[in-house]
Amino acid sequence: MASLGRQSDKSADLGRHVGNVMSMTSPERTLILLRHAKSDYPDGVTDHDRPLAPRGVAEAALAGEWIRANAAPVDAVLCSTATRTRETLARTGIEADTRFEDSLYDSRPGIVVDLVNRVGDDVRTLLVVGHEPTTSSLAFGLADSDSDAGALERMTQKYPTSAIAVLVTRQPWSRLEMGGATLVDFHVPRGA
Repeated sequence: MASLGRQSDKSADLGRHVGNVMSMTSPERTLILLRHAKSDYPDGVTDHDRPLAPRGVAEAALAGEWIRANAAPVDAVLCSTATRTRETLARTGIEADTRFEDSLYDSRPGIVVDLVNRVGDDVRTLLVVGHEPTTSSLAFGLADSDSDAGALERMTQKYPTSAIAVLVTRQPWSRLEMGGATLVDFHVPRGA
């Protein structure tokens, strides 16, 4: 089972471990930052409890397809406790050890880095499902000078719902810090 570090009181391990097919000799780790899919705004529902809109349901599925096709299998997930992030994760179809974190809702990049720093080194690919403006700020903050210029440019234009930033690092999770990863891709899944 992948090690996600100390769980918060409201965390739950709802997934199953997916074996990593990356070479065990490779020190490279992949961090995938997924902004939740498009949410709905029903009357009388608090921000934390807003569900996905129909467009978000479709786009979350596309995000999952893209991640499976373009990244190593996800070993572990850190996900905000908000309804829209939980629904986004469910609709991606990604099954991995999951920890739901209250602190990812209304968060800051430093809080997310602290959570990532607690992830065990047996996790090679980590997915974080979160919110704006934290997700884009974190992606920009982690990106080093070797990052893909095209991906940075696309991310600069907008980090819309369902957007995915893929970063790699040779650091163990416990030593990841700002400027310590390379942005290798940025994708916004949309239907035809």
